[in-house]
Amino acid sequence: MTPIRRAPTAVRRLRVVRGWSRSSPRPFSASPHRGFKDPSFRRSLALFRAFRHEQDDPDACYSLLARDAVDQVEAYDGSVAGRVVVDVGGGSGHFTEEFRRRGAHAYLFEPDVRELGEKPPDGAVIADGYLLPLSDGVADVTFSSNVLEHVADPQTFLSELARVTRPGGLIYVSFTNWLSPWGGHEWAPWHYFGAERARARYRRRTGKPAKHTLGENLFAVHIGPTLRQVRARDDVTLVTARSRYWPFLPEAVVKAPGIREVATWNLLLILRRCPP
Repeated sequence: MTPIRRAPTAVRRLRVVRGWSRSSPRPFSASPHRGFKDPSFRRSLALFRAFRHEQDDPDACYSLLARDAVDQVEAYDGSVAGRVVVDVGGGSGHFTEEFRRRGAHAYLFEPDVRELGEKPPDGAVIADGYLLPLSDGVADVTFSSNVLEHVADPQTFLSELARVTRPGGLIYVSFTNWLSPWGGHEWAPWHYFGAERARARYRRRTGKPAKHTLGENLFAVHIGPTLRQVRARDDVTLVTARSRYWPFLPEAVVKAPGIREVATWNLLLILRRCPP
């Protein structure tokens, strides 16, 4: 297993590269890694097919998702080359590795050592997303993919993401909302009939306990309340709120109260850090 760096080392490394990354914002250029137009049916279908094989081929699934996510970051913020990226809750490190492939100084902070897998990225740090071992404003991009529904206090989590992002820096946050068809994760869509019933069904069908338990490591996060809370914050500005995977009009579906809680599938928030 690749050694896992401890927090002080990671902090020192970030401080070193942070000074080098204080360049003027880079102009937008189309990513050479872009494989699918976003949004498009072709892209959504490819991601859906990959998700169907998440259990038997996780590398292919998450490598595709990582390429797609970094494409989204670059679409809103230009090339990540030379920038400091903090990946919070990135699990096995597919997102961190994709950022690094594109020239970013990317660092993974993951609270659960079991999620890192056998070969975590070099320099990965075991750290709680509520209290990252980083100085204020060290990151040009702070990235969190499908983590918000796994924290009990989303607003404190967002505050920590904002704290470590430099003024004007980009914050990428996506999460699976509870009323999405995928809201119950491995026991979806049976969560519509109740979490405990869905978990019991999963155990009967697979012969093993479900990974997620509502109220312990999975929480019912909804789009409407989340958007109101984000818009009320004074440390970030909302650039866009859109469906991460929706094949057409991804921002329009999020503007439809009620419908959005089901149809959005997965909410993507692009935020900018406000000056302190």
